[in-house]
Amino acid sequence: MNEYLITLRPPRDGFADNATPEERAVIGEHFAYLRTAHTGGTLIIAGRTQETTPVGLVIIRAESEAAARRFADADPAVRAGVFRYDCKPYAVALMEGRSQ
Repeated sequence: MNEYLITLRPPRDGFADNATPEERAVIGEHFAYLRTAHTGGTLIIAGRTQETTPVGLVIIRAESEAAARRFADADPAVRAGVFRYDCKPYAVALMEGRSQ
């Protein structure tokens, strides 16, 4: 299984401060999607930068880049156009709780 880095970007500057109620609802769906992926073992880590125009970071396990892109495309926030993404092959070198 390979690892992939997915970066998520909001549609506009200042998004953390000016997201609409509808966008916030979609972000709730996005978080539920990631939680399910974490429980299922696909998601390694997820988080975001702490600034008004945040960048989300998601690292997943997938068979191929195409599979990783399918994962990102299925994210409710991507489907709704709340986030756009980039996907790149990635290799976790060190991580708490993982033997190297």
